[in-house]
Amino acid sequence: MDHSQLPHNHGSIPRGLQIGMPRGEHFELAAEVFKMMSDGTRIQVFWLLCHCEECVVNLSALLDMSSPAVSHHLKLLKNAGLIVSRREGKEVYYTAAETPRAQALHEMIEKIQELSCPAGEAAEQGGPVDSNVRTVNEVHSFLIENMQTRFSIEELAVKFHINQTTLKTTFKTVFGKPIAAYMKEYRMKQARELLAHSDQTVAQIAELVGYENQSKFTQAFKDETGMLPRDYRKGRLR
Repeated sequence: MDHSQLPHNHGSIPRGLQIGMPRGEHFELAAEVFKMMSDGTRIQVFWLLCHCEECVVNLSALLDMSSPAVSHHLKLLKNAGLIVSRREGKEVYYTAAETPRAQALHEMIEKIQELSCPAGEAAEQGGPVDSNVRTVNEVHSFLIENMQTRFSIEELAVKFHINQTTLKTTFKTVFGKPIAAYMKEYRMKQARELLAHSDQTVAQIAELVGYENQSKFTQAFKDETGMLPRDYRKGRLR
């Protein structure tokens, strides 16, 4: 609706807003997020998950809450798209979603509450996170150098003398993704390079980037790129 002809023109409203004022329903998403975050405990749960990836049992212990209560907040946060989960065996882990909405809410909470991001604060003060970051960088180099072999979180934690939860949380903070997701993306990137610039067979490339057989590699590559490895190679060679 064009509101360019206002009853009282005080010159304070930008012309762009006068001409294209968004309707109230355009703000419903923001209203729903703010309404859902009106519970202080729920904000606490979300803020905590902005700095770690954890299971319900550990979250319950950290927050001194029952598991059902924590699960209730997690369900609401996940339905709102503010957190995500992944399953590892029988355990389900939760962390904040990597979306502009979740990031904006995280920053807003810390500004309003005058809280400091734990990882950033510790790094600035030369605290314990520094040694964890150094260790995670060593883990990263080790994984890249040994891409053909797959290591469990437990194996890496033992080898590098770091707590499993600390390893997972710090790796995600430093490299932006959980270890498994990061390595899958890295393997696919290397596979694309090899397909485009080498004469090695698909089976050889699959082994080089850490897949035990060509079939699993082919499926993973198709999931990532939408193309079969051989078709990707043909397209690059044209």
